[in-house]
Amino acid sequence: MRGLLKSIATADMDHAQLEAFLTAQTRRQGSGGVTPEQAAALSRFWKSQRVRVRESLLAQSRWEPGLRGLSWRVDLQAAAGRADAAHSGPVALVELQLGRAGQDSEFVCLEFDEARVNQMLKKMADVQESVDRIVQHT
Repeated sequence: MRGLLKSIATADMDHAQLEAFLTAQTRRQGSGGVTPEQAAALSRFWKSQRVRVRESLLAQSRWEPGLRGLSWRVDLQAAAGRADAAHSGPVALVELQLGRAGQDSEFVCLEFDEARVNQMLKKMADVQESVDRIVQHT
């Protein structure tokens, strides 16, 4: 019964889909089917609790802590003399605001030179390529 409810919730079935699904389940032979009484109880439950069930599933699928904010800037370091010229490249500063619901935020500060920014962009492009491949297969 729990498996059926999970199927219903995952698909976020509307009334017509729910009725068709439950009708098919009552016609199944063996251990996978449900009685008409069980189907009626599932239907009543889903109609009255659909919003709460969906909210619960969404809450369970969220990563915690969550990203509440992001700010960034690029700084150029001024060289005091010729000896500092090698260290005068741009620096990207990123501040992440992380937190759990109902709690104060924590801040993480990151600093990237040009090489690190390029590495990060390459990794992000790899991730995007992987996601695109997965999406194309579904």
